[in-house]
Amino acid sequence: MHRRDFLALSSMGVGGLALPSIFGKAIAAEELGSALDVGFKKGLADAAMNAATAAGASYCDVRVGRYLRQFVITRERNVQNIVNTESTGVGIRVIAGGAWGFAATNELTKDAVARAAGQAVAIAKANAVRQTAPVQLAPVKGVGEVAWRTPIVKNSMQVPIKEKVDLLMSVNDAALGAGADFIQSILFLVNEQKYFASTDGSYIDQDVHRIWPRMSVTAVDKASGKFRTRDELAAPMGMGYEYMDGAASGKTVLPCGVTVFGKSYDMIADAAAAARHARAKLTAPSVKPGKYDLVLDPSHTWLTIHESVGHPLELDRVLGYEANYAGTSFATMDKLQSRFQYGSDKVSIVADKVQPGSLGAVAYDDEGVKTKQWDLIRDGKLVGYQAIRDQAHIEGKTESDGCCYADSWSNVQFQRMANVSLQPGKTPMSVADMIGGVENGIYIIGDGSFSIDQQRYNAQFGGQLFFEIKNGKVTQQIEDVAYQIRTPEFWNACAGVCDERDYRLGGSFFDGKGQPSQVSAVSHGSSTARFNGINVINTARTLG
Repeated sequence: MHRRDFLALSSMGVGGLALPSIFGKAIAAEELGSALDVGFKKGLADAAMNAATAAGASYCDVRVGRYLRQFVITRERNVQNIVNTESTGVGIRVIAGGAWGFAATNELTKDAVARAAGQAVAIAKANAVRQTAPVQLAPVKGVGEVAWRTPIVKNSMQVPIKEKVDLLMSVNDAALGAGADFIQSILFLVNEQKYFASTDGSYIDQDVHRIWPRMSVTAVDKASGKFRTRDELAAPMGMGYEYMDGAASGKTVLPCGVTVFGKSYDMIADAAAAARHARAKLTAPSVKPGKYDLVLDPSHTWLTIHESVGHPLELDRVLGYEANYAGTSFATMDKLQSRFQYGSDKVSIVADKVQPGSLGAVAYDDEGVKTKQWDLIRDGKLVGYQAIRDQAHIEGKTESDGCCYADSWSNVQFQRMANVSLQPGKTPMSVADMIGGVENGIYIIGDGSFSIDQQRYNAQFGGQLFFEIKNGKVTQQIEDVAYQIRTPEFWNACAGVCDERDYRLGGSFFDGKGQPSQVSAVSHGSSTARFNGINVINTARTLG
């Protein structure tokens, strides 16, 4: 979804601006730095909970949300658009008669939220008529009044527009000066001010920040009309504007000479490199199809983890509750019970909502559950799913995993993917060490196009940059690479994972799920990993 979203964001610079409804109304940049008073939010929450209880609710939670976003969009030497948006309101979820009910309002008065609470209870009672079994919530102990904020150094929303535009103009100049014909660059900044309260006794105020620098650099062979692109080699992060400082400590030079980035991004240097890489792709030889050992950089592996592990281990997909948007899952409950061999003994994958700098990091989820890390795959065997309060008992758990989320105050919260990450290898191994053991392989950097079936079993992945490996050495850049997998076979082909020194995050700013659709932001970490004997196709070949 991340590539489609980039195209959607890119199109905002041309003609009219059609923002998704969750982005809210346009506001002045100066308003991005403000916040609602905590006491005011608590008053609204208490009014809603009191009204819901009086109407017959056995449980009520309230989310007072203020969602702020800023887009700065440029192309070559022009600013295409600058947009600031705000969406503020209150969402109220209740249980009455053993069934869920939900209602929301953007009117921030006690009378309005009380009316919405009454509507939620009425909906729950109507649902209860058709409910076959009552909602069963895993217990949560109220935490009283607490607060948490993404540990940022520099609030992106308070950085002057001119500073952001100057950065993107410098990025574009660097790419054009290094041989690019076209470049589009974007800064997308998010601040979610979320207040959660429940009849369990919690009042939780959270201030969540994320940043997503994007660019697409294009080089054209004017004689043939052929063109190639290279996107940024940095991840969206749960950080402030300090992410854009370009510190040397955030850079890693790979054995192929490509520079990738960790918790600091030098967008100007990456733009110049992207122009050179895009130009080199025009003349790079096309891959010969066949079986290869793949060495996958974390800037690539994150998407494979996301699609072939993260989504199939969402419990609602496993149970068939989530099917219309991107399917269900092959990893059914019987496989958990039998400790299915999901991957080789090199593969241990965890879920979390606490990893510093990650997109999914919060202190509490949207059900007031304290976040944590837990195992999904341990030494290759399936050991767990991702479950929320009303699902935990189905998996035999006594508590929620803390992965409930709604993308707006106006949408009901439901189970969403946590950060899902491949754990580093336990034995010291550098990327150079790994490549040194490969006789015939391909080194893949960056994410590309992908396709996956409706049970997350068969898939195909491309990338940004591809390098041939022969007899333990990186030889030349190649093109037109995609690999095909069956999920269990692929993860069982994992022959090694580099150690923690190479661990980096990738991620998706807009992971889609549900109908009506909601989006969430999620990170996936890994170190460079090797997969043996994977089928590679040539994406440039045609029949006839």
